[in-house]
Amino acid sequence: MSRIIPLTPVRAAPAAVASPDEPGFTVPPPLSLYIHFPWCVRKCPYCDFNSHTVREGIPEASYIEALIADLESALPDIWGRRVQTIFIGGGTPSLMTTHGLDRLITAVRTRLHLSPEAEITLEANPGTVEATRFEGFRAAGVNRLSIGVQSFDDRQLAALGRIHDRHDAARAIELAQRCFDRVNIDLMYGLPQQTVAGALADLDMALSTGVSHLSCYHLTLEPNTPFAAQPPELPDDDASADMQEAIEARLAQAGFMHYETSAFARPGQQCLHNLNYWQFGDYLGIGAGAHGKLSFHDRIRRDMRHKHPNAYLEGATRGDFVQESHFVGIDERPFEFMMNAARLNDGFHIDLFGRHTALPVDRLMPRLLAAREDGLIELEAGRVKPTLRGRRFLNELLQRFLD
Repeated sequence: MSRIIPLTPVRAAPAAVASPDEPGFTVPPPLSLYIHFPWCVRKCPYCDFNSHTVREGIPEASYIEALIADLESALPDIWGRRVQTIFIGGGTPSLMTTHGLDRLITAVRTRLHLSPEAEITLEANPGTVEATRFEGFRAAGVNRLSIGVQSFDDRQLAALGRIHDRHDAARAIELAQRCFDRVNIDLMYGLPQQTVAGALADLDMALSTGVSHLSCYHLTLEPNTPFAAQPPELPDDDASADMQEAIEARLAQAGFMHYETSAFARPGQQCLHNLNYWQFGDYLGIGAGAHGKLSFHDRIRRDMRHKHPNAYLEGATRGDFVQESHFVGIDERPFEFMMNAARLNDGFHIDLFGRHTALPVDRLMPRLLAAREDGLIELEAGRVKPTLRGRRFLNELLQRFLD
């Protein structure tokens, strides 16, 4: 299932931490919670997420117990902080029973200082839904659903290895809108032998449903996937660029804000959880392979949980959940900040850098000025905004901030 994830990889080797004379956090960044559910009915050939095919049933009860123990082990690191959003991703979290999800969310509510208006998102696959299950998810506290449709073309769905067809997708969206005010549809473009007309046909079908948020991703061949080993016939770069421009124009005409590289929303309907990622906020990640980023007084730490579900469950019996952990060095922070914030089409105020990295702005400003000279960003009244060229050539922009 496609999903936007923070573009900040965990490294095994520790990095330098702040020295005593460096500024620290007076107020930590906003905090979110990510919960990973690692099982799918079938793994798609393009997917490089930490997902595993269900073979002998899902050990749901044991896994939820492990998630709760994982959360409790992390409480000292986030004690007293309010959690603004929760995102339950995967994998296919909609494979969970309604009873299991209710137990999980109840455990979270009783252990964390959760904002009363917290956004709680669940990812769902159109091939694993039914009306009573959506009703149960809503009753458990989920208030936003993200549906991994990818395409409404049955030929493309078969090529992508999806377990649903266009009728399953339409039915899932209809059922979701009965239960949830906020529904996202994931779509892909640049699919095997796809044309601009085909990409727009998928988009128009999505728009006809009336959903308030769309995530539109370009299909990429990720390493160590079946598609990378045996690539399908994909559109060339020019054709894919034409699709991207056509999609952006059609969504703008429909009143959608293009607020992040792959995210489009009607006013007020942006995904708050992902916005926190892109603004370099904090997030606790629990579950198999989950990544986290937490800020302390003078340092930022990244963690990754044990990746394979069996290793994670075995670790839970020992109270050992973290596979890798490192501190983000001072020299790394400008790049890591920009790797997220540069995805925001409307940009950010320069003060955000100081608040969310605990570093003075002058560590970023010389490189911003150079990027402005090269036409990659706009910088006016303290606001940094990528230009169209900066958005189209994001890697070129980000390289300016590598140490």
